[in-house]
Amino acid sequence: MTKSVLFACNMNSVRSPMAAALLKLEAGDRIRVDSAGVYEGGLDPFVEIVMRDLDVAMNDHEPKTLGEVDLADFDVVVALTPEAAVEARKRLPRAAIEFWDTENPSEERGGRDAIIAAYARVRDQLREKLARRFPDIYKKP
Repeated sequence: MTKSVLFACNMNSVRSPMAAALLKLEAGDRIRVDSAGVYEGGLDPFVEIVMRDLDVAMNDHEPKTLGEVDLADFDVVVALTPEAAVEARKRLPRAAIEFWDTENPSEERGGRDAIIAAYARVRDQLREKLARRFPDIYKKP
């Protein structure tokens, strides 16, 4: 059974914090979950909005880079972007890294509603991926 998971994306501001918060919500203390980015970033405010819809507070998220985390401390590293996968492969054997290609909702153009819909779509896609990957922990959305 998986005991620790690290989610990685480009800036630890959108995809990886969402994935980590969603898994933590379901797993509680059963597994250790964290997130990091290739580059230094800060939490995107639209993440807070779409996670609030699920009653998930993001105030405990502390952005960090992959350089600040010992990847060997995790059973599984889930890279959510190609850049994160490349960076993780520099430090770990490929077998320890999973790649979940995940769109970047911050690239959405349009009004506020369109942007929030894009973030919610990514959140929901992550929920589905988590349910498939961790069926013993994660309830289907």
